[in-house]
Formats: sequence, C-alpha cells, structure tokens
Amino acid sequence: MSEEKIIFLQKKINQIKTTFLKMYKQANAGHVGSSLSCAETLGVAWFYFKNEEDRLVLSKGHAAAALYATLHEAGIITEEEIESFYKNNTVLPAHPPVNKFKEIPFATGSLGHGLSIAAGFGYSNKIRNTDARIFCITSDGEINEGSTWEAALFIAHHRLTNVVWIVDRNRFQGFGPTEETIQLDPLDKKLEAFGFQVIELDGHSIPELMNLKELFQSTNKPLAVIANTIKGNGWNGKSNTLDSHYLPMKEHEFTELLNTLNHES
Repeated sequence: MSEEKIIFLQKKINQIKTTFLKMYKQANAGHVGSSLSCAETLGVAWFYFKNEEDRLVLSKGHAAAALYATLHEAGIITEEEIESFYKNNTVLPAHPPVNKFKEIPFATGSLGHGLSIAAGFGYSNKIRNTDARIFCITSDGEINEGSTWEAALFIAHHRLTNVVWIVDRNRFQGFGPTEETIQLDPLDKKLEAFGFQVIELDGHSIPELMNLKELFQSTNKPLAVIANTIKGNGWNGKSNTLDSHYLPMKEHEFTELLNTLNHES
C-alpha cells in the first residue's frame, strides 16, 4: 500500500464530501449524517476496489447524495446534474433512481432490498463464470429487515465470494440507536454463523479499508465487512446523534465542515 495512493484517495473523498455538502446546503435537505458515515467506504470502493466490470449497490439509499458526488468525481454525473439535486425534473432525487445511470443498477432507499439485488448479480456472475464483483453497502438499521437475512442465507448457501457486503455500522437508524430499536450485537457472530468471513474495521480509515483488497482473491467464504463509523462524522454538535439523520445544516455548520475539509486537503 503506497502513501501516494492513500493521499490520492483522501483527496478524492474530501472532494466527494465537499460536493455533497454543497448539494445538501443548496437543497436545505437532511440525511447529511447518512452520507458522512459512508463517504470513505464509497470512495475506496469506487476508486480502489472496483474494476470496470464490477458493480456497486448502495442499499442505504438515504445517502444518495454521497453516491451522486462519487459518480460526479468519477466523471459520470455532470456538474449541471449535480446542481439539479432535489429540484423539479431532476435525475438526482432524494433516493437513487432507476434507469437513469447504468452505474446505479437499482432504485434503493426502501431499505432491505440492496443485498438481495447484490445476491442476484453475484449469482448471475457465478453461473456465467465471470470475475466481476458486487460491492454492496448497507446501513446497519436495515438489517432489521427480513429480506436482508434471506439474502445473506442465499449468498452463504451459494458461496458467492464475488459479493462483498459492507455494513455501515454507525449504530443509528430512523427511530434512534440501533441497539435500542432492535439489538444487532453480536453482529459479527451472527454473520459468521450464517457462513460469512467477517472483518471488523474502522470505516473512516482509508488504510484499513484498502487492506480488504488482499482478501478478495484469497477468501473461500462470502465476505461481510462491519465498518464501524460515526453518524454525521465531523459535524460538530450533530456527530453521533439522530439529528444528523434528519436536520439540514445551518450556515455556520456548513462553513465549519468545509473549512475542515479544506484544511485536510
């Protein structure tokens, strides 16, 4: 792992964050915390893990702005389209759309569907004997959904090692802390019992995320990554709170976040 690659990815992720923060501020929209918790995962998955034939499914569709900003950074979504976020007739609504960009293979946001879609893609790739991988980023709250566990059973049964399931474990969902809503821990043991190789890491650490790449070819089990993150990471006063899920940024909060990113760059 080269220092140059880490710096490259950090700059990409900072630019992704800058883009989606501006989108949220202009739209006066919520779900800022959802995007701040998965920005590193999205950036590393797209600019380090993903090959041209691979797919990425963002199941936690509430973080659509982070996905749009990532695709913008990759040159897929235009500046004009970014400016249309949340506006009438936009192709960039609050949740990822279907049939607008081939890089967004399914409309998500109705939570609990993304892993099932990833399982279908993975099974298709397996029977067609291709090397393409599916990276699926889910929230932890949507693990409450039975469809997620059905997909996990399917992936494990068919030993779909071409599916990489990344759980954004920020420990908050729409009703409050995950462990107060429906307890998930010990999540690692539950996923291991289903037949996954489980890796737990700091979801905001670029080097730790990069280290996953070594496992992609060596594992003989489907891989589940528990990426421990912070809801609203870096948002002073809203970090690690349910408020970061719903509230738009105030002017001084927006300025402070941008200043922090500029300093890191």
